[in-house]
Amino acid sequence: MLVTTTPTLEGKTVRKYLGLVSGETILGANIFRDIGAGLRDIFGGRARSYERSLIEAKQSAINQMIEQAKGMGANAVIGVSLDFETVGSNGSMLMVSASGTAVIVE
Repeated sequence: MLVTTTPTLEGKTVRKYLGLVSGETILGANIFRDIGAGLRDIFGGRARSYERSLIEAKQSAINQMIEQAKGMGANAVIGVSLDFETVGSNGSMLMVSASGTAVIVE
């Protein structure tokens, strides 16, 4: 499955637009990860556990979007957009969403 943020695929022709597809993932708070990130805020450095979680959440949202596109008969998703938002009563969770247009290209 081809997936791109651009509205077209170079060298390919969009034969049919099938519609909007999306995928969402929500990351919950984890006290051990939060403590480690807090220490990094004090002493400096990267919060690798958060980075790994964010990468996994982003890939999960993209995979959900791809599965939805496959279910529609698409062989590509164009115009993909990723969005990151905090959710929950005190912003303790992160939502990652991916959306794009499912298409058939040749």
